[in-house]
Amino acid sequence: MTTSFAPLIAAIGDLVPHPANVRSNSPETYDTENIAHLKASIAVLGLLQPLLVQRIDGKYAVLAGGRRHAALKELVADKAAKGFTAKTKIDCRLVPEDCDVTTALSLAENITQAPMNAIDEFEAFARMMEVDGQTPETIAKTFGTTVAAVKGRLRYGLIHPDIRAAARGKVITLDTMKAFAEHPSQEAQREVFEALTKDGGYLQAYTVRQALKSRGVQVSDDIGAFVRADYEARGGAVAADLLEEHSVLEDAALVETILLEKLGAAAEEARIKLGFAWADAMVRYDYATMADYGRVYPGPIEPDEAAQKRIDEITAELEKLQLEMEDEGLEDGAYNALYERVDALEEEARDLQEAYSAEDLARSGVIASWQGGQITLHVGLVRPEDTVKEEGARGSSASPTGEEAPDAGEITYPASLAEDLKTERAMALGAAMALHPEATLDLTLFKLVSDVLASGISVTQAIKIDARKEYRSHAKMDEIDETSLEQVAAAHDALDLSWLDEARAPADQFAAFRALKAGEKAKLVAYATASTTQSCFARDRSRDSLMHAFEIEIMPDIRAHWTPNAALFNRFKKAWLLKILGEDLGLAQEAVTLASSSKKEIVAFCDKLFAEPFATLTDAQRAAVAAWCPPMMQTAGIAFDEAEPAAETPEPDSEVSHAA
Repeated sequence: MTTSFAPLIAAIGDLVPHPANVRSNSPETYDTENIAHLKASIAVLGLLQPLLVQRIDGKYAVLAGGRRHAALKELVADKAAKGFTAKTKIDCRLVPEDCDVTTALSLAENITQAPMNAIDEFEAFARMMEVDGQTPETIAKTFGTTVAAVKGRLRYGLIHPDIRAAARGKVITLDTMKAFAEHPSQEAQREVFEALTKDGGYLQAYTVRQALKSRGVQVSDDIGAFVRADYEARGGAVAADLLEEHSVLEDAALVETILLEKLGAAAEEARIKLGFAWADAMVRYDYATMADYGRVYPGPIEPDEAAQKRIDEITAELEKLQLEMEDEGLEDGAYNALYERVDALEEEARDLQEAYSAEDLARSGVIASWQGGQITLHVGLVRPEDTVKEEGARGSSASPTGEEAPDAGEITYPASLAEDLKTERAMALGAAMALHPEATLDLTLFKLVSDVLASGISVTQAIKIDARKEYRSHAKMDEIDETSLEQVAAAHDALDLSWLDEARAPADQFAAFRALKAGEKAKLVAYATASTTQSCFARDRSRDSLMHAFEIEIMPDIRAHWTPNAALFNRFKKAWLLKILGEDLGLAQEAVTLASSSKKEIVAFCDKLFAEPFATLTDAQRAAVAAWCPPMMQTAGIAFDEAEPAAETPEPDSEVSHAA
């Protein structure tokens, strides 16, 4: 059947929807945001395709072209649109009133038009600019889209013709073709394309991007942004892209030269400031090469009067800042500013209390490298030929303990945090003791009798058997993980306290106590002893072999009684948190992703991770999360001697030890 439709000129105000339009049950099709491009195009170019209409009840019902009709109505309602009113005439084609295939006509209008090939679309945008002389701004206005979106299409339309032809012929994929837009130079694109296809290999988008990286550095790359001003000042060639961030600094050698100069200047500045003997620079820190270098560390010094005054000022300001940071309503920007101030103050305080020796300064230096989008200084390095080989010598690669000295970027625990962690560990140990009444009863009785019957030297200072509850000092008791508290509370609820009645005479209470079953007595003694645990880190076998062995028995894993939480993570530096995620927990990708986040966001991530390990974790990652804690807190871990130096450990029978 062949049907001809007569031309018709109709006013926009005389048009109504047709019930047979196949899109009539999808009103979202006509939403403002879905027809914005069409509205913009009609406003600039006019209606390019007539509407298919049928006369119904004195009106012209739009059988095909409902989206164009919706766009026309919006133009009429838009006061800013010129030349569109309800009386504006538009071209239509009239379907006879007796037509019996109206639905088929509507469907055909909507489905017989083949979607435009993506490459054709990209090239059409490019021709609009190159042939028609339009700008990205005018093209965007025509199609009701953003300038950035237009530029994105234009970039693909301006890829070298040979590469576009390969994509059109299915020799390479569309994504592979798009990868060539990473470099705006068609000549560079062609050379890379020919080099990668000369052996007939399968071309991938990733391979293309990697190859184009050797042809220069994008200005949006961290190195490109860092050197760009100097690069352009020296006349370095720039391949301009429609999207500025994809423009390329083409002289890679000049980029590296400038970067090394800047790194060298930073290293020299640090050398002068700190008093080192030499300074050097490298683009990427080569850990394999640097493994042969030694490293020296600053040692404690006695601050003079002026330094001590400044330390006191810093301490007071840090306390004030800490209170401000506890405000939960604090905006991220304000919080990060406070955090940076705290970090700077803590570093200043350390510098006032630590210094390198003259001998170390005379043979060590600083290397500046580019890491994580910024200059990183590696200080206190000692060249292999200058490394002191004597065992335990100050500044050698080996520490006085015989263990490898920590990297300057390793996590360290400030004294205030270390003291609080000792308290939290003591509470966890107390919970473990309360949950192991028989073992704790034996320990209590052993200490009680041995302290009296032995030579007078206490077998351990870890607990007190003098009927006095231990006072535990902590900066923020209300922020401690509640696991140990809940376990101790449960142990308390299980106690038989029927004998404890202050209205009765002590002798009567004692008689009732003696009548208890042995197991109930063990629980009571264990609970009482657990309340005396001292602030502590993991025991050193050589210092307290009794408690070392006892803790391994009753608390082999502190995580059964304690979980890291936001309060702890909030006291860590951002770099420490990323290091823990990437190195300790095996979440390297997450650490990279979070590197650009605020510390507050990273703390929240860690808090959720430890509260309930994510389902997406591998078995190894899950095990790492389940086991992680500061190393000096884990019974089965390495004793953290640095946090609890032997020089500060009181003698067993000293007055200080009994007051600790």
